[in-house]
Amino acid sequence: MPDLLIELFSEEIPARMQRRAADDLKARVTDGLVEAGLTYAGAVAHCTPRRLALSVQGLSGESPTTTEERKGPRVDAPEKALEGFLRSTGLAKDDLTIADDKKGQVYMARITRAGRPALAIVAEVLEGVIRNFPWPKSMRWGAGSLRWVRPLRSILCILTREDGAEVVALDVDGIVAGDTTEGHRFMAPGRFAVTSFDDYEAKLKRAKVVLSSEERAEAIWQDATNQAFAAGLEVVEDAGLLAEVAGLVEWPVVLMGEIGADFLGLPPEVLQTSMKEHQKFFSVRDKTGAIVRFVTVANRETADDGATILDGNNRVLSARLADAKFFWENDLRVAKAGMETWTEALANVTFHAKLGSQAERIERIAALARELAPAVGADPDLAERAARLAKADLSSEMVYEFPELQGLMGRYYAEAAGEDPAVARAAEEHYSPLGPSDNVPTAPVSVAVALADKLDTLAGFWAIDEKPTGSKDPYALRRAALGVIRLVLENQFEGSMIEMLRLAAAKAFSADMLTSVRYIFDANEDMDIAPFEQAFSEPSGWKDEELAVRYESAIADYSSYGSSPAEYVLQRGRSLHDPDGTVADLLTFFHDRLKQHLRSEDVRHDVIDAVLTGDRTDDLANVTARARALNGFLGTEDGENLIQGYKRAKNILDQAEAADGVEYSYGADPKLAETDEERALFAALAPATPAIEAALAAEDYPAAMAALAGLRAPIDAFFEAVQINADNAILRRNRLNLLSEIVRLCQGIADLGRISA
Repeated sequence: MPDLLIELFSEEIPARMQRRAADDLKARVTDGLVEAGLTYAGAVAHCTPRRLALSVQGLSGESPTTTEERKGPRVDAPEKALEGFLRSTGLAKDDLTIADDKKGQVYMARITRAGRPALAIVAEVLEGVIRNFPWPKSMRWGAGSLRWVRPLRSILCILTREDGAEVVALDVDGIVAGDTTEGHRFMAPGRFAVTSFDDYEAKLKRAKVVLSSEERAEAIWQDATNQAFAAGLEVVEDAGLLAEVAGLVEWPVVLMGEIGADFLGLPPEVLQTSMKEHQKFFSVRDKTGAIVRFVTVANRETADDGATILDGNNRVLSARLADAKFFWENDLRVAKAGMETWTEALANVTFHAKLGSQAERIERIAALARELAPAVGADPDLAERAARLAKADLSSEMVYEFPELQGLMGRYYAEAAGEDPAVARAAEEHYSPLGPSDNVPTAPVSVAVALADKLDTLAGFWAIDEKPTGSKDPYALRRAALGVIRLVLENQFEGSMIEMLRLAAAKAFSADMLTSVRYIFDANEDMDIAPFEQAFSEPSGWKDEELAVRYESAIADYSSYGSSPAEYVLQRGRSLHDPDGTVADLLTFFHDRLKQHLRSEDVRHDVIDAVLTGDRTDDLANVTARARALNGFLGTEDGENLIQGYKRAKNILDQAEAADGVEYSYGADPKLAETDEERALFAALAPATPAIEAALAAEDYPAAMAALAGLRAPIDAFFEAVQINADNAILRRNRLNLLSEIVRLCQGIADLGRISA
């Protein structure tokens, strides 16, 4: 069976597109071959800056001959139906046969497709792949119509058998497939022929091209770390940068250079970011963590061992770092004079058209952080101060140049301004966590500001009805909700989400209304906005009802205005009277995010549903603790059996209460027990009930589950030996009250009826 080798050789492919393109080439070619009837043993795709390569091993030499029987129209069908069937099969009427069918006699076609050689199939498939390749961006060049990411220069396509290699006949817009390729652009120019994949890979390496991107990345990392180690230093790990640099070179040559002494005083993150973003350099640090050198990767060997390349890189890097130093020094001067200058400038930066400016948002976050502070153990004054300064660095020159440094630079500037360390720390940490693997802040002030920031975002976009839909989430609201969940869980914050959401929603609604009012008055200069400003701009100190009353009083002054814009704003104001709908919707959104979070911990879906029913479902830490304890308990034999006992007790109790029209919850009397099993269950419940109730009160759910597990055996024995619905009414009532006690204890954990059998 032959092996197939394909190479698409072009001008430089952007590094970010290479791996995906190699995978697309493999998937599209192999899928096309299989659809055409060929089989293969394996396939491997490679990419370099100038080529995509695909090796397909064990390809069948030809597709098999196939025969298909296709049912056509009835023999008495209109002539046009028969003509259409004949066109679709390529047969004549005389080629058809007649067969009996459920609805009468029908025409049958027997279509035989002869097998085709692999050469023809490969040519057909590859041309289709090239002409329809899914590049994110592509271009045309010259007079041709072909589109490729960069001009396509040559196509190598050969089938290798034991007796030699054969070129696949293919011509795509004048580019004729052959058996030759090129080596390194500078160190090994010129074309050479290959006969197989092994020959291709070996000759490329002799021509100074490492075909495997993984091999290039490994070589870069090994050489870089060895050079750094020899100097007593360490390369800062960056997997993304390593993959990108491996896509920029075909023959990696690692060089280490020094950073000018004038720039060593810059924060290490500034040095690292500037070198990575502008020059694609790796940072090298000493034992103190200071960035002192850089590693660059050249694409060629030179007679002077890279000295000229390093000299040029040093000059470019010095210019870049000079800019960074200028930004840093300017920003420090502003910060030391007072970071409020930056905060005030944010009044001119719109956060969202319906939610006001960044400065107005900061006011909401500051007020919310102050109110949340006691619940998370933070000083309210520090929390408010931190919230007011946390986003000040958005106005700084450094963050304007490097947006990814926002927050981090805020910490540096707050420290330089002499702010409390907790305030500086919150400036850096309040954006976290940004994802499921990001660290979660634990400092109380940071937690208060981070919660306020994310809750304001969520409540704000809920207030203006900009919720995530399907896969669309342009404002990253799912990420914000997960951030709140992780802040709550990892800091073991026990509190009502409803209360926090009410606080955030009230401020968000007022922001939306104030923006609406300003819009009205911008178009009507003769109207006085003062009453509205007074009603809506205060960040704290009012209740929902008070704001709505003040709002309606203000709008009453303008009853002559008409109904359209004013009525819209009035409707928004009245929603503050009953914010429960918005808060309830937000809580449901949090529950959905919590479900996803717990499923990542392998918590069963039915367990999550069980704990999200009943009381305290707005206490996410409590819900999670119960879910984890119950999930672990169900993994034991006692757990599964106890669930069955609970369901049996609940079903009998529900049926009896429905039939009798009474509630059996008045306590069972052990004196009325008749059987040993009944007395044993009473004896087990006597110490277990207070133990379980104490554990539930202390929110020690594993202890509560352990105590419940002790009831499993007596409950099983009780159901085996005791007739609940006894003829004696007193015994029956006593036994039903006993079941009620079991059900009540179990429901302290969750609605166990939702647990799957």
